[in-house]
Amino acid sequence: MPETPLLHQADVVRKCPPAVIVIAWLFVCAGAVGFAYHATEFKFPGALQRDLVLVCIIRLLAVVAAVFMLRGHNWARWLLIVWLAYHIVLSAFHTVSQVVVHSLLLGVIAYFLFRPQASAYFRDAKRRAD
Repeated sequence: MPETPLLHQADVVRKCPPAVIVIAWLFVCAGAVGFAYHATEFKFPGALQRDLVLVCIIRLLAVVAAVFMLRGHNWARWLLIVWLAYHIVLSAFHTVSQVVVHSLLLGVIAYFLFRPQASAYFRDAKRRAD
């Protein structure tokens, strides 16, 4: 019976870390629910509601970032961080508590997305794609 060759550490396909899975699915849900909610606000027939279109695009960006994070694309985790930073800027026009909550959310999510285990997952996914 032929022996199977030993796998080197670089050859081992790393699984998506649980924290990345949880964060990604939270943003898939949040983006989809937000998109569905805001999509009901369109008034037909009528003029193009640019603000509402922008809000829907931003909600879809959360879904896109989350889906591609699950696939191991490094740019997707950066998109999610930028998405959250954008919400901190937006909340600056509202209440201090919104700024604090969004800032804490950004800090916690950045912590988990840039931990060594998550960084290795995104790095290995890039190597597999090359």
